[in-house]
Amino acid sequence: MPLVRSAIASAFLFLAACSGNAPDKEPVVTVQAAPVQKTTIQRTVTAEAILFPLQQAAITPKISAPVRTFQVKRGAKVHKGQLLAVLENRDLAAAAQENKGTYEQAEAAYTSTTAAGLPEEIQRAKLDTQAAKQALDAAEKVYKSREVLFQQGALPRRQLDEAGVSLTQARNAYDLAQRHLDSLMAVGKQQTLKSAHGQLESAQGKYQGAEAQLSYSEIRSPIDGVVTDRPLYPGEMSAAGVPLITVMDISQIIARAHIPQPEAALLKVGDKASITVPGLDEPVTGKVTVVSPALDPNSTTVEVWAQAANPQRSLKPGTSVKLSMLAQTIPDALVVPASSLLTATDGSTSVMLVGPDGRAHQKAVQVGIRQGDQVQIAQGLQAGDRVVTSGNYGLPDNTKVNIEAAAENPTSDKPSANKSDGEKSADQSGSEK
Repeated sequence: MPLVRSAIASAFLFLAACSGNAPDKEPVVTVQAAPVQKTTIQRTVTAEAILFPLQQAAITPKISAPVRTFQVKRGAKVHKGQLLAVLENRDLAAAAQENKGTYEQAEAAYTSTTAAGLPEEIQRAKLDTQAAKQALDAAEKVYKSREVLFQQGALPRRQLDEAGVSLTQARNAYDLAQRHLDSLMAVGKQQTLKSAHGQLESAQGKYQGAEAQLSYSEIRSPIDGVVTDRPLYPGEMSAAGVPLITVMDISQIIARAHIPQPEAALLKVGDKASITVPGLDEPVTGKVTVVSPALDPNSTTVEVWAQAANPQRSLKPGTSVKLSMLAQTIPDALVVPASSLLTATDGSTSVMLVGPDGRAHQKAVQVGIRQGDQVQIAQGLQAGDRVVTSGNYGLPDNTKVNIEAAAENPTSDKPSANKSDGEKSADQSGSEK
């Protein structure tokens, strides 16, 4: 840069000498300038994106069967739960009917078992227990009466002992019958009811399985949307696991883009976004809904989603669009035209500042964000300063400049009354030359 400036300065001196002017006459360079303005500037992150639907369902049948009939065509609007197609299902309907009958039989048997009371064996054990109880009661009465007679001396001891033996035998018989009845009541009845319940459950499961198989022959939409694909015709074989109908919800669209990590770090959910679509005059407004928390392992970028309304269905999924997202807004920022910036080989930036002496002075500046052809100056300038926007490349420091009249007043060749004394002096020097 210094070598270029020295060469230009030498060229100015050479031209001055050739024109017959005095060697000490200082050259004046005509430039264009613009004031440093204070305005609101925004940082925008842009990227190429692909449009996707808000929701999508590629409906695949769970059974393989010919298509009996379609209820919708491609492009039709459908709602959640609506019947879209019916597969051939007469064999499945027959199987469901058969299992329904089996289930009803098992249900009736279970009801009969639980309502009929005890099984025959339990009933017999109950009767045996009642008979043993009656025999026990009779033996107790005989023993007590003989005991009274024995105490009165009217009955020999032998008959009392015989009554005691009979009472003991009756009590043992009753205890045995009661234990047998309790065992049957605790185990036998429980197992009988468990068996009946198991048969009912098995029949119910088979019936529900047959009903499920029958329901698989009816293809219904899981979402609200539009039918975008229907590859088969009625009568053709539909294979299990192969999409039969595709439904998309395009009432809203999602633009998905991959953003470099430094730019993605500036974005957050809720930021405003605009989507520029080929063929549409105006961008579509939306907002950022997803900023992926992880990097894409293949591209080391961050996936960002922006969602926008699509009431007219004019945005088509699969379209390549330009996505712009507002990441930051800075009010009262100092901005200059991008053409006024000079960048050195080491990356430092500067501008040629027009001073009150009518000379251009190189001024180092720190650059902030860019918006279009405007650049924020974070440090180095003040509002109202004037910077060279055209003719600044290679311009030596402290060079006298003449600001083009078009930059101040396109309709007049006279110096502007608003010019500083230095600028007027530069204009006069240019006219004398």
